[in-house]
Amino acid sequence: MNKEIKLLKKVNCPENVIEHCKAVCMKSMEMASNFKNVDLKLLQKGALLHDIGRSETHSIQHAIKGVEIAKKYGYDESVCNIIERHIGAGITRKEAVKLGLPEKSYVPVTLEEKIVAHSDNLLSGTKPVDLEFVINKWHKNMDDPEENIKRLIKLDEELKGGN
Repeated sequence: MNKEIKLLKKVNCPENVIEHCKAVCMKSMEMASNFKNVDLKLLQKGALLHDIGRSETHSIQHAIKGVEIAKKYGYDESVCNIIERHIGAGITRKEAVKLGLPEKSYVPVTLEEKIVAHSDNLLSGTKPVDLEFVINKWHKNMDDPEENIKRLIKLDEELKGGN
């Protein structure tokens, strides 16, 4: 068992969250195979820890809590950025304010951040889902999802391309 899985267990992440994190890691590694310049160790750490904040909350705040936990256990900024920016296709500064998050951009920037965020989008628990499923879910669960959906589609197109 690797260090990140041990940490998820240590902080009492629910077993279904741990299984989801493993699935996101596998999906991320699969997606990364389309690219030449991915830091696979970073990708694996970030994917496994992306939902570590769910050990404390299942709200949107889980990304913030996750960063706090990861920092406490010595993870660097690159891993923390993956955790913080994995929600949806990212959250803009303006959206963050509306959601009660600290005012800043939570939009994924690096390739590793984008891959983990999108791998997370394309899984419901451990089950693969398609883009249409995600779009329909966002229409049901968000007040005004259009900007988020545009970012989602752009992210999907970018990650399908590879390099």
